[in-house]
Amino acid sequence: MPPRDWPIWPNAWPAHRRIEGLMTRTLLPPGLGPIHFIGIGGIGMSGIAEMLLDEGFTVQGSDARGSAITERLARLGATVHVGHAAAHVAGAAVVVASTAIKAANPEMAEARRLGLPVVRRVEMLAELMRLRRTISIAGTHGKTTTTTLMAAMLEAGGFDPGVVNGGVIHAYGSNAKAGTGSWMVVEADESDGSFNLMPTQVAVVTNIDPEHMDHWGSFEALKDGFRRFVQGVPFYGLAVLCSDHPEVAALAATVHDRPVVTFGFGAGAQIQAEGLRYEKGKACFDVAVNWRGQCRKIESLTLPMPGEHNVSNALSAVAVGLHLGMTDDQVRAALAGFQGVGRRFSRVGEVNGVTIIDDYGHHPVEIAAVLKAARQALGGQGRVIAVHQPHRYTRLAALFDQFAACFQGADVVAIAEVYAAGED
Repeated sequence: MPPRDWPIWPNAWPAHRRIEGLMTRTLLPPGLGPIHFIGIGGIGMSGIAEMLLDEGFTVQGSDARGSAITERLARLGATVHVGHAAAHVAGAAVVVASTAIKAANPEMAEARRLGLPVVRRVEMLAELMRLRRTISIAGTHGKTTTTTLMAAMLEAGGFDPGVVNGGVIHAYGSNAKAGTGSWMVVEADESDGSFNLMPTQVAVVTNIDPEHMDHWGSFEALKDGFRRFVQGVPFYGLAVLCSDHPEVAALAATVHDRPVVTFGFGAGAQIQAEGLRYEKGKACFDVAVNWRGQCRKIESLTLPMPGEHNVSNALSAVAVGLHLGMTDDQVRAALAGFQGVGRRFSRVGEVNGVTIIDDYGHHPVEIAAVLKAARQALGGQGRVIAVHQPHRYTRLAALFDQFAACFQGADVVAIAEVYAAGED
């Protein structure tokens, strides 16, 4: 229990409290033994592992192959095994596994044999979120970039947030940061429904498109999952919803007894982008604010990356920044200083005058948006050459017609073999 003079709400406790030498902002017992991650090198698992290390917990785990991520975790103090074996679980107090880990995995089987608690990735993440005020970013597309933009916004406001992201944030050199503040920014994964288990005070939804039907079964079920995600916000929280997307706009109309703010390019958005133009590959725009009795403009914002979808994502961060009381100058600084995130319209080189851009876009909507952004960055000059590797057979089969049409923004298209991503 906290000292008697601390406020009753855990979120108001001091950001740092030390118990038996451990800095804890979680209900996890400070004396908890090693936490074992099966698949510790995954982008989602590694961020949680890094935060637990930062909090002083003992972390161990394994992955099928070594990587820059596993090497980083080892440098931070984790015990990392390459390859899976039952012996790796020895001494663990709890095992964390993603939904991709099968029951036949030797470490999973050994954990069950030993009677160890086996928890899903989201359960461990929820423990890290429990004693902080949280901002959870959901949507079929744009989660990772929006999470990074949100983190940059809170950094500019001096909040020093904790962050768990689905991509490497260039400003951190990692996909996670413990932070010392009371806020935490998290990428919320809808692929397996786990975002419905996250305690959150601010819920952001960028868009809702048919995806992950292998889990949800139908688009209606997926939309219901997003509805529950937003309705899970407490009465003192905030739902931040993109009114440009028809499914999100329809969702906003169903939200009752919860504060809502909308963002987008359309005239009905409460946080609305105006006058978008591109200068040397940067997006320049103003924001009209029609919210909480205000009717004004924030002028001359700059985002150092092209694409209407990226500006839309930035609007959600503007909304949250204003919600937290940030000044217009702080909002401008957050966007102007944005350093980006790995594999999201990342410039990786130039060869003979040809700029090479790497982007993780794997859904037809994402691919079309990236190609449009590339065209905008060119300013009407040059050609766009798209080289794409389809990700997952199930996605390609389910969305084949959309894939066939989404490359219209390119002058030349090359398609590589399908990356199975565990669907062999």
